[in-house]
Amino acid sequence: MGPGTILVAAVAFGVIVLISKSIRVVQQAQTMIIERLGKYHKTLASGINFVLPVIDRPRSVDWHQTIITPAGDSYSRRFRTERIDLRETVYVFPRQNVITKDNVVVEIDALIYSQITDPVRATYEIANLPDAIEKLTQTTLRNVIGEMELDHVLSSRDTINAKLRAILDEATHKWGSKVSRVELKDINPPRDIRDAMEKQMRAERERRATIITADAERQSRILAAEGIRQSEINTAEGDKQAKILHAEAEAAARLKVAEAEAQAIERITAAIKGTGGDPAQYLIAIRYIETLKEMVSGQNNKVVYMPYEATGVLGSLGGIREMLALGPSDKKA
Repeated sequence: MGPGTILVAAVAFGVIVLISKSIRVVQQAQTMIIERLGKYHKTLASGINFVLPVIDRPRSVDWHQTIITPAGDSYSRRFRTERIDLRETVYVFPRQNVITKDNVVVEIDALIYSQITDPVRATYEIANLPDAIEKLTQTTLRNVIGEMELDHVLSSRDTINAKLRAILDEATHKWGSKVSRVELKDINPPRDIRDAMEKQMRAERERRATIITADAERQSRILAAEGIRQSEINTAEGDKQAKILHAEAEAAARLKVAEAEAQAIERITAAIKGTGGDPAQYLIAIRYIETLKEMVSGQNNKVVYMPYEATGVLGSLGGIREMLALGPSDKKA
């Protein structure tokens, strides 16, 4: 192989190397910052890009990722990269202690969803964007939690998330990043505080159960009283209707008896008038005898009753005898 062939091969190899250095392939949702002679030149888009070899170089940035294992453990991996990820990234921050307004130390885990909107600012405005967001989140979380009491912290996660997102989004805007969401994953107060909260919750549940039981018993008594009252009302209504019906029946019976007596008196009057006797004397004698019979009735009655006007009674009895002695033949005569 002659020197010419070696030279041609070297030149061809150099051309191939230069061409390979001038071609940059950027993946989708990624970008790359190109510097020309140490100064910012352009930002490469996704796809195939051509740069000048030797004088155009990509700018490397410091980055770190939080990797979560299948077992639930997490660790951070720090590295330098030439490619900037434009997708929304989740930053998982380690558990940290925060003091509330009422001097209670709580452990808080936070998640931040952030996305790079300006790769140039994210490269030149801040040295390490993930670390800056993490430190800013820690200090902001301490400030926000420090202004709230423990009960408010436990019951106002949405309020805390909104405050953190607003503060972080405003602070990271000049770094070319946007914080879209902040989530407090876990808030753990001390053990003694948790025990006190459990006792308070148990006492509150017992109080509610007692109130519900008392209300149910009161309602049951009210319903029982209503039932008794309604039963008494129904009984009274039944007694009233029974008395009304009994009175109506007794009145109807008396009317029937009166009608029968009236018919009997009419017949007796008609019969006595036919004999020429006095019907009034006859009826008085009959009532007198019935009354006397009721007076002397009884098993151990040993009293003998004599009419005060015995002659009048005997006269009435004689009149009855005479009326009965007259027959139809006497009437015709």
